[in-house]
Amino acid sequence: MKLLQSQIWNQGDQYLQIVHLERLEVEYKAFKNLATRRGTHHHVSKKEFCRLLKHATLLSPEEIQKARIQ
Repeated sequence: MKLLQSQIWNQGDQYLQIVHLERLEVEYKAFKNLATRRGTHHHVSKKEFCRLLKHATLLSPEEIQKARIQ
């Protein structure tokens, strides 16, 4: 899976959105509610971020839109 900016991943009860992607670093936002997207920003290495995503699922644009409406 290729990481891209603005991707949203679901990991358990929280969502992770890639805010800024560099060669070796990732800045992401973690939040609980997909509709409001209020959360905290984190800055980690790409390796650490990939470890976070080990058991996460990538949300499709349709799933994101559907969750926003609910």
